[in-house]
Amino acid sequence: MNTEKLLGEMRRQLHEGGLHGCLLVRDLHTGEEVGIAPDTQLPSASLVKVPLALATAERIRRGELDGATSIDVRPGRTSTPGPTGLSRFRHPVRIAIDDLLYMSTCVSDGVAADVLFDLTPPAQVTDMLREFGLHGITVRHGLGQLSDTPLERFDASQAHLALSLAIDAGTGGRGHRVPQLDTTRASSGSARAYVELLQALWTPSAIHPEVAERVRALMAHNLLRHRLAPDFSSDASTWSSKTGTLLNLRHEIGVVEHSDGQSFAIAALTESLVPASAQPGADALMAQVARALRDHLRQR
Repeated sequence: MNTEKLLGEMRRQLHEGGLHGCLLVRDLHTGEEVGIAPDTQLPSASLVKVPLALATAERIRRGELDGATSIDVRPGRTSTPGPTGLSRFRHPVRIAIDDLLYMSTCVSDGVAADVLFDLTPPAQVTDMLREFGLHGITVRHGLGQLSDTPLERFDASQAHLALSLAIDAGTGGRGHRVPQLDTTRASSGSARAYVELLQALWTPSAIHPEVAERVRALMAHNLLRHRLAPDFSSDASTWSSKTGTLLNLRHEIGVVEHSDGQSFAIAALTESLVPASAQPGADALMAQVARALRDHLRQR
């Protein structure tokens, strides 16, 4: 199948599955790539934890932070506990910066991320991305803001109302009545920008090799593996990634490394057009489309 025919078929499948998809797959050795709307800016949700990890690890390397420094974290930093992490703790905890880095990146712990953002504010994280020559990702706020959306204000039986608002209240310029979904107010990035970040972490770049290696190791131990991982993990490959989920957004970025030496950076950023919280079919569909794009590049 030629590239245009493949992309047309993938767009059809995404549309029929109720997804607006922005994807890019790049061969990290040849630079060849294939994508669908890869330059569209979308809110990043928890994908910002990768730039945060990069900035924190770099500041540790520079000696500006000590990874062994312990910080006291009290319960109640967020009124809506997440599915995992420190927001579920009932008692104060003392935890080192190195361990906050693990919790934020590998467990997608929003409270741990916000403690790290207290040390390295969003604007500083963005500035550090620019230092490394990465210009397509902007970090504008911490993670606590993501737990204060209409979904948290409605009763669970009315979740579809919050999701309908998320789907229908956007503008043609990527603005939105929900601030967390407005790309001019929320942390944002494109599939291409996140692939550029992945390439900078996996191949020689302005990022210090020790820092890049540390962020790669964190992404390799990502515990959330329900989205793209089923299509990219095997005995002959490794999948290192980070997910992002908010209202109707379902994202994942990662790198698949094959035992034959081939490596592909993948960014799949999607908006669901279906007002439902649990959509395992959408997760499976975005993985299938990402894999089809990877297979197309691999067979060239």
